[in-house]
Amino acid sequence: MFVMAMSKKPVTGMKDILPAEMQIRDYVISLIKETYKGFGFTQIETPCVETIGNLSNKQGGENEKLIFKIMKRGEKLDLEHAKEENDLADSGLRYDLTVPLARFYSNNASVLPKPFKALQIGPVWRADRPQKGRFRQFYQCDIDILGDPSNLAEIELILATTTLLGKLDFKGFKIHINDRRILKAMAQYSGFAPEQFDEVFIILDKMDKIGKDGVKDELLQSGFAAKAVETYMGLFDLLEQNRGEDGGLMALGTVLEGVAEDGAFENLKQIVDSVRATSDVDFELVFDPTLVRGMSYYTGTIFEIEVPQFGSSVGGGGRYDEMIGKFTNMPTCACGFSIGFERIVTILLDNHFEVPAKGGKTAYLIEKGMDSGRLCEVLKEAQKERAEGGQVLVSMMNKNKKFQKEQLTAEGYTQFREFYKNPLKN
Repeated sequence: MFVMAMSKKPVTGMKDILPAEMQIRDYVISLIKETYKGFGFTQIETPCVETIGNLSNKQGGENEKLIFKIMKRGEKLDLEHAKEENDLADSGLRYDLTVPLARFYSNNASVLPKPFKALQIGPVWRADRPQKGRFRQFYQCDIDILGDPSNLAEIELILATTTLLGKLDFKGFKIHINDRRILKAMAQYSGFAPEQFDEVFIILDKMDKIGKDGVKDELLQSGFAAKAVETYMGLFDLLEQNRGEDGGLMALGTVLEGVAEDGAFENLKQIVDSVRATSDVDFELVFDPTLVRGMSYYTGTIFEIEVPQFGSSVGGGGRYDEMIGKFTNMPTCACGFSIGFERIVTILLDNHFEVPAKGGKTAYLIEKGMDSGRLCEVLKEAQKERAEGGQVLVSMMNKNKKFQKEQLTAEGYTQFREFYKNPLKN
């Protein structure tokens, strides 16, 4: 009988993780926990599966098209009368950690401190096109501050995140910062209708790829009024002419006075000034009026990390003051920052990063055929060394001992002890 061979490759867009990478991943996760807990963040965990209604509530942007949906089970699965995809699915794998956090907080707020500083690390899934540093299953690491309306939340999030990157020896990176309220004020001032804002922002988001002239041409080709486009592009000319330390932020604020929400510009300036004056990490914090962020749930400040060694963002976040209220019907301030865990690990691997050693790793190599009494002596010695904090691998000695030691050295073992059947040979 013919039996089809089972596939030894992982599903497309997912990967097996070998020990060398796993060591780096474990180190980065431990550093994340240590650093963020030092800023007062508390670790939580949410389920990998959420109800399909929560995942497809028009807050996740393009990610809602990438949900891995889970079919209904048993009698609930009615194939005969199903008319569309969602008739077959009642839940799905989470595509980020923000929607689950909002549900978590709305369900548990009564027993949580206010404000609540949450740390969450875990896998998420998106049916995306795989590429370097981007997978269909990947880890996210989020810190969020819930219940704080002040810009202290943004300042703490940026300081915590940049401190972490500094500990990983990242230098010269940039944090781009903007505010959705400023984005909307620029579009409103230029004469675009509110229902046109999202399309305008999608085109604006391409500025780093197609340049200012490319954005202008695409806006005109999309049918927007020439006068509105000219006024809009004039604002970017103004910013270039008044670049300065604040990137033209306050000059733009003067022009948009009476259009932008009160305090939006001053709020952003205070965040930038406070972080610059406080952080001792080598990075730039720059006002970027072209920063959009794809998620429609952002309501205020938005930020994104640019690392020169990587072709795209390696993290981002912002304020989303309206999401939790969709669960509770009560407004709750919220702000978060997510680092691209997989992309950071990719950069570290590309740079041949080595995990700092915490004491040596010792390998005990045992000659085959050793009697039980002698073997127990060796094992007790290994247990004693482990109890004192050492890392000890106990393994049978191979015929090609030289090659065996080379492999162990590649795994970080620096000390070797050989044990033979006859103790006199040691």
